[in-house]
Amino acid sequence: MKALIEKYLKYLSVERNASKHTIISYENDLRSFLNFTADVEEIAVDKVDANSITRLSIRLWLGDLSEQGFAKTSIARKVAALRSFFKYCFKRGLITKNPAHLLVIPKKEQTLPKTATVEDIERMMEAVNMETVQGLQDRAILELFYGTGMRLSELTGLNITDVDLKQNQVLVKGKANKQRIIPLGKTVSGILKEFITKRTELYGERTDTDAKKSLFIAASGQRMYDRSVGYMVEKYLKKTSEVTQKSPHVLRHSFATHMLDNGADIRIIKEFLGHANLAATQVYTHTSIERLKNVYEQAHPRAKT
Repeated sequence: MKALIEKYLKYLSVERNASKHTIISYENDLRSFLNFTADVEEIAVDKVDANSITRLSIRLWLGDLSEQGFAKTSIARKVAALRSFFKYCFKRGLITKNPAHLLVIPKKEQTLPKTATVEDIERMMEAVNMETVQGLQDRAILELFYGTGMRLSELTGLNITDVDLKQNQVLVKGKANKQRIIPLGKTVSGILKEFITKRTELYGERTDTDAKKSLFIAASGQRMYDRSVGYMVEKYLKKTSEVTQKSPHVLRHSFATHMLDNGADIRIIKEFLGHANLAATQVYTHTSIERLKNVYEQAHPRAKT
């Protein structure tokens, strides 16, 4: 089974063009199951046979995870990883039966996206020192997140040729390598234009061919990493917002919520976010409804009687 996991992870990377985050998560989940199975069967990890796995084997593992206190969302992701792995193996004739075929993914607890206020966003933008090229890059990243709603992996994957400042648009490569064009507002276009003229000042000894193609450059001189962007966004949100979650996803959520609050069609927001179906976007309607409820309870004289 160990060799099949390696083959599957390569398939995710090469054929499915899955994100690094997805591959790492699936790898951890599958190795966790492999180690658990080896312990139960009292054999070495590399001796576990995928054909010996049954639905009971999987249920024992899930029961153990539940006893350890794993959240439903974590268990649901692990079930999804197993289902995808065994489906891959069965379709390619690598196993004789699919033990995860009828496995039900636990329903996730509905959690509303965390969003910053418009005022928080304004304060965050103003907190950036625009007199340095690093500051210009920070501001460009923040403006792109909030101005387009793109994902973190999509932003760090941007090349300079993906930005068209004549047409005020950016070409984004999303999940499964699906491409979409997102319009750019005047503010973000202006910041990007100023940043791009000074961008080469961020080059260093480790700046390779890939880094020279990329839109954003890390402190090392290489292509910008997801983690460094996450730290940067967290730094500015800590200074200017009380939102409990302080990550790039907050800016994506804020983009969608503020667009919806201002009358944008949810189907248009879906296209901006790159969602495969409308159900994924509809969570933002709940956020707006919750906000309306809060305003009503605070403002209407008969709301609390």
